[in-house]
Amino acid sequence: MKKYLLTFCVIYSPEILNAQCSMCRAVLESEKGMSTAKGINDGILYLMSVPYILVFIVGYMVYRTYKK
Repeated sequence: MKKYLLTFCVIYSPEILNAQCSMCRAVLESEKGMSTAKGINDGILYLMSVPYILVFIVGYMVYRTYKK
């Protein structure tokens, strides 16, 4: 279990991922300092991670139920 959690954290760490749509990138690249772009990136990552976490939890519960 710890191995999977560590893998999840490494793969989905905010420093590695750079998620932006092309329109957001075009608008935000013109800004100096890039602080807004970093905030948008972090928001996208957090919003994206919630469904994956929920699916993982439900999958684990189903796995645990069928294992019994």
